[in-house]
Amino acid sequence: MSISAVVKEDIPALVNLINSAYRGEASTKGWTTEAHLLKGDQRTDKEELQKLIGTSDAVMLKYINEGGELTGCVYLKQDSHSIYLGMLTVSPLAQSQGIGKKLLAEAENYTRKMNCNAINMTVISVRDELINWYQRHGYQPTGEIKPFPVDHQFGIPSQPLEFIVLEKRIAQQ
Repeated sequence: MSISAVVKEDIPALVNLINSAYRGEASTKGWTTEAHLLKGDQRTDKEELQKLIGTSDAVMLKYINEGGELTGCVYLKQDSHSIYLGMLTVSPLAQSQGIGKKLLAEAENYTRKMNCNAINMTVISVRDELINWYQRHGYQPTGEIKPFPVDHQFGIPSQPLEFIVLEKRIAQQ
């Protein structure tokens, strides 16, 4: 296994990975699916990922398993003295194998390397199982609520949705 920065050649595989973990029938094989909350098969596309990894203050990390397959990723963007964590993704067929924990640990290492003191993220407020998972890993609700963007390109909400903000303080070593 290895974790390294994404390169532009990884984008087609990343699009497939992220969409398979969050949307459509394939996502229902894992526990991170949003298919019951958002109609549509697309969570991201090539253009969005190119924009994200092309940002100078951001990095997307990939997890490659022993078989050489891209089975996980996480997006990290520096904002002043904190890191925004997004798109933490593990293939539905590889979930519950510790890949998400390894990506979180690498995100924390990256946060220290960038001399930041916190990681924050947004999670759909009705995703109790996901919120609980993050809380078990030290992330706590800040009390801040953010609106869920209505972008029909990446799914049509089947109910009103909003984000909660979670944060974990990161000590420098």
